[in-house]
Amino acid sequence: MIKILLFFILAISLAAPVYSNSTQIYVWRNETGELVFSDSPRAGAEELTTVDANIIQSVTSINTKVLDIKPQKITNEYNISISSPENNTTIRDNTGSVYISANIKPTFKIGLKVQLLLDNQPYGKPQTLAVFSLKNIDRGEHSIKMLLINETGKIIASSKSVTFYMRRASTN
Repeated sequence: MIKILLFFILAISLAAPVYSNSTQIYVWRNETGELVFSDSPRAGAEELTTVDANIIQSVTSINTKVLDIKPQKITNEYNISISSPENNTTIRDNTGSVYISANIKPTFKIGLKVQLLLDNQPYGKPQTLAVFSLKNIDRGEHSIKMLLINETGKIIASSKSVTFYMRRASTN
């Protein structure tokens, strides 16, 4: 019977909340000069006064109808734009070389590929970089466009068409 009574007292004492105003805290310096905090008084110890703990009351009068708690589908709408060369630029290069680059937003994801169209025809195979180096491009007017392709081969974004003019020295 005594064991049950002791167990009952122990259970209640552990379950009871402890508040700062229900406990005294004492402080003193030990032999090495360090501060010691305790809940037991001692000769030379000072009793600390504590501030009531922060207590947050729940508010049940909030109108939760204004909260949008429906799950929303996140879509990755990609945008690709040719940054070089600029539209209507004349490129003077006797070898017919052109450097083409694009910006993709949001950040380029693994699995995506970029296809370059030169004069509305695919130029090379789709690649994982939005940078192309074209060589031996004929003299005259050319248009370029870039397509962003996902893992399944679907076009998910396309750039505006950019026109450039290749100027090469005449062989005549």
